[in-house]
Amino acid sequence: MPNTIDTAKIGKLGFGYMRLPRIGDKFDIQQINKMADVFLESGGTYFDTAHIYTGSEVVLRESVVERYKRDREKFQIATKLSLFSVNAHEDLEKQFRISFDRLGADYFDFYLLHGLNAKGSQKAEDVGAWDFFRELKEKGLIKHLGFSFHGTPEDLEIILSKHPETEFVQLQLNYLDWTSPETQSRLLHRIACKHKTPIVVMEPLRGGLLASESSPAASFLQEADPKASIASWALRFTASLEGVFVTLSGMSSLKQMTDNIATYADLKPLTDDEITFIDRAVELINAVPRVDCTDCKYCIDVCPSKIPIPTIIDLFNEYSVYKTIEGLDRIYWLVTRNTARAEACTACKECEDICPQNLDVSDTLAKASAAFDATPYYG
Repeated sequence: MPNTIDTAKIGKLGFGYMRLPRIGDKFDIQQINKMADVFLESGGTYFDTAHIYTGSEVVLRESVVERYKRDREKFQIATKLSLFSVNAHEDLEKQFRISFDRLGADYFDFYLLHGLNAKGSQKAEDVGAWDFFRELKEKGLIKHLGFSFHGTPEDLEIILSKHPETEFVQLQLNYLDWTSPETQSRLLHRIACKHKTPIVVMEPLRGGLLASESSPAASFLQEADPKASIASWALRFTASLEGVFVTLSGMSSLKQMTDNIATYADLKPLTDDEITFIDRAVELINAVPRVDCTDCKYCIDVCPSKIPIPTIIDLFNEYSVYKTIEGLDRIYWLVTRNTARAEACTACKECEDICPQNLDVSDTLAKASAAFDATPYYG
């Protein structure tokens, strides 16, 4: 039987190590250390990373594990095993050992199969991933086993029914995706609650869209409550959901962290009027055509042309709103001058096979190329 997760010892706000601050192409270790200190001092305990997040596990070791090794019981480490590069059972052990060495911890509090859907779930069965996770737990190398999920409600029902040993599940829940026909967050949440599976929330801010002051809904929400930050609306939404024990935020600055901490320090349930405001915010955001990239960067690792796909999609979304490349052309030039432009896409669709949001990336890059590459900026 699964161990019961002692949620009373876990802070409600989790620190996601996927969108860490950088100086150029290097991690801003000084700021990350400060953020980790502030997070822990505020009562935060849960740190989330993954094998596939380039450099993230090492930075988590340097900023938290090594600096707070005497207080190991006061924080939790969660990391993930990616099935993308697993072809046989022995690959599971190799990847675990890499993460174990990178993090330098004696054990992982939470270990996840990363980004399961129907295809990934079948691969997990084929390579014996569930048996491997159970072995790790028996050896004391992990405390709790679970998975993050990017599939349909039907897929989630099958996995949770087949694997009652699942101790928690990580779901993409936010007010924009709540009734989305693509993500179907409300149904995913309902299924997890039906199985009494504790929930870790990922993407509560939808890749930053629900925290952005340039969001189509930002001015409306600011007018509804001038004292509340844009991000606080989304965090309060997920924090009030049944079964949620921690909500991850991929904070990339100390400013973002202090704002999120303030929200959780004075956490209040949404009122009926505020839920109405959120419904209106969803209408305003959905009224603007956009590509719903969450900047997870999985695509970058597999792109043979080394195109900075999430950044280009973000610029294309800005272009879609303002209908001009003025001001965006210089940014496009800066981010592609040492990598590759959108026009380098060969439509191989490697990125689409790995995309958690099931985006038509090659089509979007073709549209971005038509907008930005037709009149290139040269600095």
